[in-house]
This record gives sequence, structure tokens and C-alpha cells, in this order.
Amino acid sequence: MEIEKLQSVIKTILNSKNLSVKKKLTNICDVLKKEVSHYDWVGFYFAQPETQTLHLEAFAGEPTDHTVIPFGKGICGQVALSNQNFIVPDVLAQDKLHCV
Repeated sequence: MEIEKLQSVIKTILNSKNLSVKKKLTNICDVLKKEVSHYDWVGFYFAQPETQTLHLEAFAGEPTDHTVIPFGKGICGQVALSNQNFIVPDVLAQDKLHCV
């Protein structure tokens, strides 16, 4: 699917008045996983600054054990600390480099 069509589908989901926020997020994950061929997992994590953790709110793909991630741990935790984009071609390969 071309990017303009993908954006249109996502805007339609976001503008749906009869869907909860969680259902909108889940639907967006489903669309991205289905339409972007190199995505095999898509998810939204939300930060809890008071506990310095990220919490998985919606996803599409295989279930993960990583439903709560401490700031600074792994790729997502590093991004939570730096507040900078961190794009990697292979998350599994990146995790092997940074896991201790």
C-alpha cells in the first residue's frame, strides 16, 4: 500500500468516534503489520514517568514478554531516556549487541 493510502486509512481509524483509544491503537497496529511487508510486529508503548517504565498498550504480531520495559533497558528503554528516534534494521540483532 502506498504511503498516502496508508495515511488515509490511519486517519480514518483515528477519526472513528465509535472506537475506544485502545481499539484505535490496535487497529493501527493491525494495518501497519499487514500493509508494511517488513513489519512482523507493531506496538504502542506508553511511558509512566513516575515509575520510569514503558507499558505496552496495543500490538499486532506474536505476543511478547516485554509488556513493561524499564527506561534505559533495550531499544525501547533507551529511546525513552534519550527521547530520540533509534531506527535499526533488525531488532533481534541489535538486542544481542546491547544485552548484558
